[in-house]
Amino acid sequence: MRFTIALSAILLLFSGCIGDDVVFDTVPEAVRILNPVDSIMVGSTRQFEARYTNNIGEAEEQPVIWTSSDAGVLAVDNTGRATGLAAGKATLTAEVLPDGKAPVSDAIEVVVSEDEVVGGPSAERSGTIRTTSSYLLEGSFTLREDGNDIVLEFAGDYRASTSLPGLYVYLTNNPSTVNNAFEIGRVETFSGAHSYRISGVGLNDYGYLLYWCKPFSVKVGDGEIK
Repeated sequence: MRFTIALSAILLLFSGCIGDDVVFDTVPEAVRILNPVDSIMVGSTRQFEARYTNNIGEAEEQPVIWTSSDAGVLAVDNTGRATGLAAGKATLTAEVLPDGKAPVSDAIEVVVSEDEVVGGPSAERSGTIRTTSSYLLEGSFTLREDGNDIVLEFAGDYRASTSLPGLYVYLTNNPSTVNNAFEIGRVETFSGAHSYRISGVGLNDYGYLLYWCKPFSVKVGDGEIK
């Protein structure tokens, strides 16, 4: 009898952890400029980098086509090395043409200035987490650079269920799986503002936050990083 009751409790917890959503393992192919800037000076150069991720969110080597909307203002070669030539604005685009699939691209606007820009806006991304299960998970967040690290900060509207037996948060390019994801750590705060300092990861390396019930290996929630 005791065994039956214990087994029933485990199955109930497991089913609740899974939730009602249908999970798909594939995501759209994407390319992301990893080190965007708002401006550069006339006569200066910058080496831009881009990363392509396939339909399972895995980084994959692909040729990147770099273009500038105004080559007289901002010139760029086929390696992503850009040079400011004249004051103005130009859109820098990184495009990948995967075999047999639709092209994917990322673009940024770059201001080319005669003078050095001092105290420009800090690099930052943001988003909102949501539950994809029967468990409470909500709140807004920002991701910003701080020296060589990035800092993930949750606002005061953050709330998460305390009922899960091992909730972890990840950075990922595929919010359906922890494969190829970066584990930030176990969730220790379940309400209110808090932060994580993360080393060894770039601000633009990942596109999603993922909350995962580690003991049962199931998804609890996610949030796109915009």
